[in-house]
Amino acid sequence: MLFNSFEFAIFLPIVFCLYWFASFNNLKIQNLILLLSSYFFYGWWDWRFLILLAFSSFSNYIIGIAINKSSNKANRKFLLSTSILLNIGLLTFFKYINFFVQNFQTAFKFMGQPVTDPIVIDLILPVGISFYTFQALSYSIDIYRGKIQPTKDIVAFFVFVCFFPQLVAGPIERAAHLLPQFHQNKTFIYGHATDGLRQILWGLFTKIVIADTCAIYVNNIFANYHIYSGSTLLIGAMLFAFQIYGDFSGYSDIAIGTSRLFGYNLKRNFTFPYFSCDIVRFWNRWHISLSSWFRDYVYIPLGGSRCSNVLIVRNIFIVFIVSGFWHGANWTFIAWGTLHAIYYLTFQMLIKNTKNIETVDKLQYLPSITECFQMGVTFFFVSIAWVFFRSETISKAIAYIAEIFSLSLFSEAEVFPKRIILLIILFVLVEWIQRRRQFVLDLSKTQMPIWSRWGIYYFILFMIWQLGAKQQEFIYFQF
Repeated sequence: MLFNSFEFAIFLPIVFCLYWFASFNNLKIQNLILLLSSYFFYGWWDWRFLILLAFSSFSNYIIGIAINKSSNKANRKFLLSTSILLNIGLLTFFKYINFFVQNFQTAFKFMGQPVTDPIVIDLILPVGISFYTFQALSYSIDIYRGKIQPTKDIVAFFVFVCFFPQLVAGPIERAAHLLPQFHQNKTFIYGHATDGLRQILWGLFTKIVIADTCAIYVNNIFANYHIYSGSTLLIGAMLFAFQIYGDFSGYSDIAIGTSRLFGYNLKRNFTFPYFSCDIVRFWNRWHISLSSWFRDYVYIPLGGSRCSNVLIVRNIFIVFIVSGFWHGANWTFIAWGTLHAIYYLTFQMLIKNTKNIETVDKLQYLPSITECFQMGVTFFFVSIAWVFFRSETISKAIAYIAEIFSLSLFSEAEVFPKRIILLIILFVLVEWIQRRRQFVLDLSKTQMPIWSRWGIYYFILFMIWQLGAKQQEFIYFQF
């Protein structure tokens, strides 16, 4: 069930009414309503994957209790290893098994031993498996580290794993932040609900108007890259940068806003990353829940920055390559992660003291020429890396980028409709003006008259109605 679908527009009000009016403010009934609603939401794609989701939830629930009860260090390590193997094993089997099989077969062929009967395992990738396995895995790790206590409320834990607003594409929540909220009695707060609706509205705008409109031109350019000039291909890469940002940040806004309708607070996932003056700041502001997950559960356990320079380089490469591979079973994602590792290390070598660089929310109302240049350079390199993310193969990505850096870069680009150019300019200006707020339509604490606020809301609804492109599935649903 897509957030931008007619089905969800019916589903959400029904669940909202059941949650607040049919539960009699009973926490257990509310959690049960959320659980059943989340399973219905997830089963809308394929009910068979509900079995996998329930198995993952139940296994991690039992293991978490067992880790906490055990006082033997060896047993605790064994239980944690079981949790890691279970979660990563499920993810590997459904998402990466064909990738490994095909590459083993390619390796044998390269060594002169071709496989006469190639093996292809016909599997459907369960929607959101990368997100809910990481969320469940962090629960077991945090119990092992003594950061949290396991819950004995199985319904609350199941809802923590499958909470429908963030089940399919995050944000990836930590148990320490989200799980206690399922143990707290909820009272309907009008201000929180209206904030949620405003954030949902902006999320729908960025998805339907910005991302889906960009997708029309991006799909054409990437499918026919060999006939376009470097200047057109560069514009195509930049349009994809806006597409994926509008698509994923739009999803996150809808997820966070929907959660607020039910009295839950999810962590912020994007903080205007394209206004970053360097690649380090970009990664502090892009897909924050995943970046912080890899920092806490991969980078720091490897030694983080408290080791030799050689090991720091190794750790950064491991984190970015694994992050790239997390996105998909394709060498293009690994290349994307590797390129960002190179960006990251290069910047750290060139700029020794990154603490003195101002973050976007502390910049002046209008950026200086230097700041504009820094943001432009960062956006350019990020856009080049997105080519690998969007391309089907490494060779196509290299050919695409090679044409960008050819002499055809200076030739006249294809003419794009004024609508898409004006939309992106408007989008960037609005985000810049609102960059110090939690989300763009966070207008509740402003001195703006109520009639002007409602004018803005109706104008956005009008733009969604008039300018919304053909419905596209969320990009991160495939991960």
